[in-house]
Amino acid sequence: MDGSSNSLADVLERVLDKGVVIVGDISVSVVDIELLTLKLRLFIASAQTAKEMGMDWWTGDPFFAPGSATAPALEEQNTALRDRVLELEQALERESRR
Repeated sequence: MDGSSNSLADVLERVLDKGVVIVGDISVSVVDIELLTLKLRLFIASAQTAKEMGMDWWTGDPFFAPGSATAPALEEQNTALRDRVLELEQALERESRR
């Protein structure tokens, strides 16, 4: 039992260190007419390996990295949109009073 857990740990360590790509396509056709195609791409690796390969999309996503550089820009956009909505609501209210 101990040997299998060691080998599983070794395999997991190697997968996370080197990365694994799993690719698959699924097509649904009726009378040679393709109705649906799903292209699946799965990349399994450690965060460090993914970053080394240039796959670090989560570093700029405010959901995953709230302190990232894009978070202040989104806050500014959100504030500007809220201000614009308030202006439009006030203008609509003034128009309805006439």
